[in-house]
Amino acid sequence: MATPEQTRPFDAASAAVSLIRFQAAMEQIHRYLACHAAGIPVPDASQPEQAREPLPESLESPESPDGARFAALRHWYGFPSGGGFRPALTRPDFLPDFLGTGHHAARVLAGRRPPIPLPLEQVSGRVLAEAIRADRDQPPFARATRDGFAVRADEAAAGQTLLVTGHLRAGQRFSGPQGSGVLAPGEACEIMTGAAVPPGADAVVMVEHCEQFSNCIRLAAGRTLAPGENIVPQAAEARAADLLVPAGVRLRAAQIAVAAQNGYRELSVVPRPRVAILTTGDELVPHTQQPGPVQIRNSNAAMLAALVQAMGGEAIVLPPAADRADALDASLQQALTADLLLVSGGISVGRYDLVEDALTRAGARFFFGGVAIQPGKPVAFGQLPRPTRPNPVHPNPAQANPGHSQARPMPFLALPGNPISSAVTFHLFAAPLIAGLAEDVEPQPRFALAQFTGSWHGRPGLTRFLPAACDFSASPQVRLVPWQGSGDLAALARSNCFLAIADDADSIADGSMVPILLA
Repeated sequence: MATPEQTRPFDAASAAVSLIRFQAAMEQIHRYLACHAAGIPVPDASQPEQAREPLPESLESPESPDGARFAALRHWYGFPSGGGFRPALTRPDFLPDFLGTGHHAARVLAGRRPPIPLPLEQVSGRVLAEAIRADRDQPPFARATRDGFAVRADEAAAGQTLLVTGHLRAGQRFSGPQGSGVLAPGEACEIMTGAAVPPGADAVVMVEHCEQFSNCIRLAAGRTLAPGENIVPQAAEARAADLLVPAGVRLRAAQIAVAAQNGYRELSVVPRPRVAILTTGDELVPHTQQPGPVQIRNSNAAMLAALVQAMGGEAIVLPPAADRADALDASLQQALTADLLLVSGGISVGRYDLVEDALTRAGARFFFGGVAIQPGKPVAFGQLPRPTRPNPVHPNPAQANPGHSQARPMPFLALPGNPISSAVTFHLFAAPLIAGLAEDVEPQPRFALAQFTGSWHGRPGLTRFLPAACDFSASPQVRLVPWQGSGDLAALARSNCFLAIADDADSIADGSMVPILLA
């Protein structure tokens, strides 16, 4: 087997030829998504650059919309990075750069299914397809941020006694004692937080900073007041037609509140990516069935379906495939109407690991066939050709995707069969693919930093992602979860993250700051 440093050509014909490093595997994923976003075939990295097909002029021009979307491809990272929405941060050197400049531009736009309009009450967790814009200035009036008195700042700051001529609460308009609608010199108006500041006033003095007597007020001794104090000016947050939430953002409470504030009854969202899940193995029985002495229940299908749904995808669980060539061939054909295929098991080098051969027979183009990580080393990424029309063998014809009549290749990930290996490789490789297909601009996979409790010793050579538990407190601490190998589902259930260990590390001391992969 090749060393981790020997990165295979991008279009290698066999998946089990070499092992690539974790960083290289992530770049392959991002490279694929960048090309998918630009609507072009994935280039053949084994050819010299001068021999590759030239790019369309519209993609070469940075001034064109297509060129802007394609800018990320220059650095082979593509979509799920966050780009200009997030500041740079210090990260461990062995983790890929998910926050580079401009990468958010390369969402999957080419050949996508039409957006779906949904009522505001149903969009939580969906990805926004069309931007939210301000329907008027925000705030639409100068807004008081404190309970107090609206005044002219120069009069109050000079210690002048001011006559209180009105009272305003949120939702009221100031009329004034003579109906002028303007605060006259020498006057003040009592005002509540959130109310519109009356014309003529340029500051709000807080109640606790005033001396009050009869129907007059005066700024308390030793207090100062400047123009604009305790006021949010009209249009300070946004002007009418300003962009408030760009397309590609996953809708949560704050974004939904902004949409409601601006009068949206419904929003256009991206259709959920359809992810086919194929588990393999003669030993599998349905989780509802009593297993025999040497059988196991099919837990991976349920786990992967839950992970897909948590990422905003639509899980299509196919019947398990036996370890036979004909069974695998038929199952792969069933999956071709999906947006992404996840295969669990059968991808290693044992006598009955037949998935790679089945993918090859189906015309697979492999992008990588093994990654120097633990657990999860035998993982393959590539794409399969589709028939020109949706396949009638789909397990549910109502779910068949009519958007694939152009026979665009279907990406696939073949994951290890052991459950912890499947979970790790899903978070590392499937999560960014699903995010890209959903046009989600949030970076995937997600990492954080925590203080390590305990100690670890091991051999360098593999990037490790070990089951761990983090308390996610104000000063987060993380510890390893004892486990009996990558088949230990009980250990996985006790963990809520994975400790990420660089491939050149041989120990981690107690108290070290460490990166964790969020689960």
